[in-house]
Amino acid sequence: MPRVKRMKVVVTFPSTVQALKMEQCCKRDGLDGRLIPVPKQISAGCGMAWAAVPDSKTALEIMISQEGIEVEGVYELLL
Repeated sequence: MPRVKRMKVVVTFPSTVQALKMEQCCKRDGLDGRLIPVPKQISAGCGMAWAAVPDSKTALEIMISQEGIEVEGVYELLL
């Protein structure tokens, strides 16, 4: 059975260090999501991206700003 695609917020990073910092901060703050390979629709410097449900976009952006995490982009994609 084919996997059902859903809308996701995808955050890309310039380095693996920033991607791992994102993962650490999200786990600490209880924000759902996971690291994934960068989707083929976009490109990023490190090849890793954070994917989460669209409802968490605002909370993620606030956390990114507060923690000083460097991002290349924040996208909404059907994955």
